[in-house]
This record gives sequence, C-alpha cells and structure tokens, in this order.
Amino acid sequence: MVMRPFKLPFKLPLLICLSLLSAIAAVMFGVSKADALQVMLKPNTPMLGDTVSVWIATNQTTGAAPTVSVDRKQFPAFAMSPNRWRAFIPTTPLDKAELKQVVVTGDGLQQTLAMQLGDREFPTQSIWLNDSGGGSEPTDYEWDKVSAFKKIVSPQKFWSGAFLRPNDGEITTGFGVRRYYNGEFANDYYHRGVDYAGGTGSPVIAPASGYIRLVGTVAQGFLLHGNTIGLDHGQGVESIFLHLSKIYVKEGDFVKAGQVIGAVGATGAVTGPHLHWGLYVNGEAIDPVAWRYEGVE
Repeated sequence: MVMRPFKLPFKLPLLICLSLLSAIAAVMFGVSKADALQVMLKPNTPMLGDTVSVWIATNQTTGAAPTVSVDRKQFPAFAMSPNRWRAFIPTTPLDKAELKQVVVTGDGLQQTLAMQLGDREFPTQSIWLNDSGGGSEPTDYEWDKVSAFKKIVSPQKFWSGAFLRPNDGEITTGFGVRRYYNGEFANDYYHRGVDYAGGTGSPVIAPASGYIRLVGTVAQGFLLHGNTIGLDHGQGVESIFLHLSKIYVKEGDFVKAGQVIGAVGATGAVTGPHLHWGLYVNGEAIDPVAWRYEGVE
C-alpha cells in the first residue's frame, strides 16, 4: 500500500498566516486581539500636546457608539464607516507625562490599551502688557461666550485633509510656550495656539471648512481676545482667531478651506499686530503641527 503525502487543508495555512499577521499588528500598532472589538492608537507613543486618534472596529452595525475614556474622562466616538469608529484624545503641556490607560467599551466587550505619554520641553517667554489695548483678564461675557464655543461637539465632520496656514506672517510664538506676564509666572498657563506676525489688514483664511459659531468684538466686551472668530470644524474640533482688525463673516455662515474670514489686527490684550490661531479638540488646545502637515482624520 502506497502512502500518500499528508496535505494540510488550504484554509489552515491561511488562518495561521492571518493569526500571525494579527499578532504582529497587535505588537506594532496596539491592535487588540479580540475579534469583536479591535482598537488602534495613532500615534501610539504620543508626546505632550499631541492629538491621539483612537480607531475602533466592532461587529455591530447599529446601536450605541463605543465609549472611550482616559483617567475617567470620556471622549466621543464617531462613525467613520460601517463598523468603524474614531475618537480623539487631546493632550496638553499641563498633562503629566506617564503611562495612561485608554479604556474602550463596545459590543459588550472592553479593551484597555496602554498609552505612554512622552514628556516634552516648552520654552518660556516674558510678556509686558499695559492697559491701552485691553485687559489681561476676560470680561464675564467674553469668558462665557468663548467657553461655550469650546464645548461645541457637532456630529458631522466638515474638514478633509491637512489644515491650511491661516496667515502668511512669520510665526513669532509657537504652541505650548509658558509665560511670565509683567514679571509673574502664569501658573497652569501655556500658549494655546500659534501667533503669526502678519501686518495689520493682512488676510486671515479658514484653515479648514466649517461653520462660524462665534463672532465677538471689543465693543461687545471682548477685551482680552479682541475681535474674535470661532470656527467649528465638527466632531469636537474648533479653530479660534484672535486680535482681528476686521471680521468678514457672521455666526451661522459655512466657510470653505482657504476662504478669507477676517484680517490681522491688534485688538484686545496685545503687544502688537498679529494673528493668534488656536486649535481645540474636545475643549483642549492642542499642537496644530500634525493637523497642518500630516492631516488628522
């Protein structure tokens, strides 16, 4: 009797290969091993100020969105395609650089991913202000309007691809700079944006599409921020533009990326004409570099 060589079923090597690829992906990209709930962090080794995208794959096609939380603070997840969700975790210079746990719940399952938040040094700067251009504290009206704007979380996503530079002026102050105001260190403060030294009247453009949700002026009591525009890009992502000389939009307008919305000025608490552009994610000011040069979806 001739013994025939034993052959593995076709599917078995394929399944072994897929299992190996899944294991490699789990190590390289932080993908969970559960088939019904897969999670990936990008970047998986963030630094202070980065925006962390949490990508989630589930088996459910309908029902509630997965939940994402860090340090007991929950962040909204949005459907990007069938069975695929995305949430943003903002980090700031005031966070503690340490190992954090990202807890994701969906499909009745829970996954916990370790996220090492790396440290980063931010420069310091001394600013001397006088009372001629405004106050160093916002008025109650100004504070309430800006705070309400930063809490907006529209379910739609209005931006696409990398954000545009909002002004052609030289960058004079980058994100995250710590400051001394009139010789006193500002505790729990960091520069929540980027300053562009554009000339008075130079155009300010929308870095990405969205709806105008805030227009504030010095005449209304915006003494710190000066003439201000708040632009909602959707899903908890907002831009704010400060110290403007002119405003060409009104609340409720939809603007496209590259559209002129205002002009550089020196209104509010300033030392000279410039544009301050702040980019906020889920209420926190984050470093816009990745959004500008890589694009965050």
